[in-house]
Amino acid sequence: MSQLVHTETSPAHQEKTVSKFLPLWQLGVLGLLTAGLYWPVLRHLVGQWWEDPNFSHGFFVPLFSIFVVWQERARLSRLASKPSWFGLAIVAFGMCILIVGQMGAELFLARTSLLIVLAGLIVLFYGWTIFRALLFPWAFLFLMVPMPAIIFNQITFPLQLLASRVSAAILPFFGVPILREGNVINLPSMALEVAEACSGIRSLMSLVTLSIIYGYLLEKRLWVRYLLAAASIPIAVAANSVRIIGTGLLVQYWDPEKAEGYFHASWGWIIFVISLILLYGLHALIGRIWPERSQKS
Repeated sequence: MSQLVHTETSPAHQEKTVSKFLPLWQLGVLGLLTAGLYWPVLRHLVGQWWEDPNFSHGFFVPLFSIFVVWQERARLSRLASKPSWFGLAIVAFGMCILIVGQMGAELFLARTSLLIVLAGLIVLFYGWTIFRALLFPWAFLFLMVPMPAIIFNQITFPLQLLASRVSAAILPFFGVPILREGNVINLPSMALEVAEACSGIRSLMSLVTLSIIYGYLLEKRLWVRYLLAAASIPIAVAANSVRIIGTGLLVQYWDPEKAEGYFHASWGWIIFVISLILLYGLHALIGRIWPERSQKS
């Protein structure tokens, strides 16, 4: 009798095992196909991360998203998986975006199409409930895609002018006579041009990314996370103004050549550290004014 029961239940157990692991095989095959399809796009994207300092933070974005998914694995395993055929339409839409991006040589469209296809695959195989649970790590991946040049330039030039105006307004308080012409600050000994590299866009992109990571790891309240992410923009602008003011002081009171040499190159790291300190200080101030209440068990 026990042998008969074992013989009859074994196929059912085997079918359950196959049904549990077969979608993983399908996802593995689709993952390889997707990677092969997007290989030129991914190779160029990683190359831009490596060569363009403005987007070097892109290396950390997918790693953090994977970390978030891994941390939430227990909660995800308890959610009901309800595959939806609507995900196939999302995948098709993403493929259309890829075709348009490749035909028009538009890198931004080709790269974002990968994220659309990824969302479609999640909905197709796991359903909307799982996708909503993965919405944050999925949306965070958009930070790894460099913004289009036309938008980048529209942001960079106003930042150059803003940094020039703030620096030109503060330098006279330190006894430095200046004359500002656009993004050029004329000092008695030389002229400082707030170029694109000094606009603060590099520290801005990195700080926004880091502020989101910081908020996720060290803060549970959503409104504080949003506030820290939003505050990273004025913090980056203020820190970059400190960089220009410091360079002006070095030019005026020390040596213009040294100010344009090693110290100018090292200012980037110094300002980034200052930005982190300001971000931490803001978080500490919020914690003092609105302390987090311990949740009742």
